[in-house]
Amino acid sequence: MIMKRWKNTIVRILALMLLLSQGMLPAAAEPGEDAPMYTLERVVILSRHNIRSPLSGSGSLLGDITPHEWFDWTSPSSELSLRGGIAETMMGQYFRLLLEKEGLFPEHYQPLDGEVRFDANALQRTQATARYFAAGLLPLADVPVEMNVPFNTMDPVFHTRLTFLTDAYAADVRSQVAEKGGIAGMKGIQAGLADAMELLMDVADVEESEAYQTGTFGDLLSDESVIHLELGKEPTMTGPIKTATSLADAMTMQLYEETDAEKAAFGHSLSEADWQKLHTIVDTYTDMLFLAPLVSVHVAHPMLEEIRNEMTAPGRKFSFLCGHDANIASVLAALNVEDYLLPDTVEQHTPIGSKLVFARWLDAEGNAYWTVRLIYQSTEKLRSGTAPTLADPPVAFPLRFENLTADEDGMIPEKDFMERLEQSIAAYDALAEQYGVEEADDAA
Repeated sequence: MIMKRWKNTIVRILALMLLLSQGMLPAAAEPGEDAPMYTLERVVILSRHNIRSPLSGSGSLLGDITPHEWFDWTSPSSELSLRGGIAETMMGQYFRLLLEKEGLFPEHYQPLDGEVRFDANALQRTQATARYFAAGLLPLADVPVEMNVPFNTMDPVFHTRLTFLTDAYAADVRSQVAEKGGIAGMKGIQAGLADAMELLMDVADVEESEAYQTGTFGDLLSDESVIHLELGKEPTMTGPIKTATSLADAMTMQLYEETDAEKAAFGHSLSEADWQKLHTIVDTYTDMLFLAPLVSVHVAHPMLEEIRNEMTAPGRKFSFLCGHDANIASVLAALNVEDYLLPDTVEQHTPIGSKLVFARWLDAEGNAYWTVRLIYQSTEKLRSGTAPTLADPPVAFPLRFENLTADEDGMIPEKDFMERLEQSIAAYDALAEQYGVEEADDAA
């Protein structure tokens, strides 16, 4: 009996080591047995688009708030860059190798109707990301990428918008957000960003820009940030956090594109911790707009329904939904993910090009389980253009959910996970009922 327990423990340890190194939980066999402990049955991915160009020309916020010249971007504003397309193709190739290894795809896979689905928001950067990934994943197949609304408009599935709004709801949302700043409320949130704001202003020499000196952008250290809620639109913000987010985000994109790290930082030598500090401004902005409990289950609702549909679609093997950081962030918040900070990246919550991977596994008895991971390329490898491989995989970070326990092999029983998903979906209707909305408005 002792030997049997010892053998089972060793097998579980080996399986978990493989889980962390390979990105998803690979099949692990008992010593002397051919049958795997788990068989991969289905994968659903919610992806963030890859590297894109910001608007940094003369007359733009980025062009005016710093006296420095920006990187010469390889694509028009907000569109996927050349490096982003290459990085996404390489990630698709990695997933092809991984899914072939796991037995979900045969070699040279050409899917039958309904086995594979690609859907992306109707913006250039999301559509292009999905197409580059598809080219790497299925190089021998002509894979259509759905675009379900006119180009350059927001698909309702990917649009993190408010579909109902009352005065009481708006007041409670603002109260929830303000709670993040403690007793000081919104001012407390901004005070927590003071060091990051000062670092950003120093690196970009903001105070030397003529626009800042004339008050065009206000005072990044003392002005107040204001959240705006409007029916049919995403929550938005005005004030210093929004302005600083645009600047910090663009600098992060410049870091990915510019081979000289000091040049990316406008001549400054920044550590990884410094870059992470700069990006806390972006993370805080996303947190304030999309992660309050009253907001996350609201704006993530259509995506949660889409994910459920893909998890249960008959005959489906693989689904790829390409959207934005707000999609991933709000979905994880709505599902009550535990707080986390990602390693090996300056974007510690939803890195550029990251994949939220839901994988369904069957054990030898036919019991179903799900694993949930964020898979992304490290900042170092993204900057160097290193291709992820099975021997040198991207980072795979296992996510944990409040009051939802994974078993000793890192698996969440399907019944438990689907129950959590249904609860998060149902929370939307509960909110509408709580705030007196008889039927949520299908806002355009």
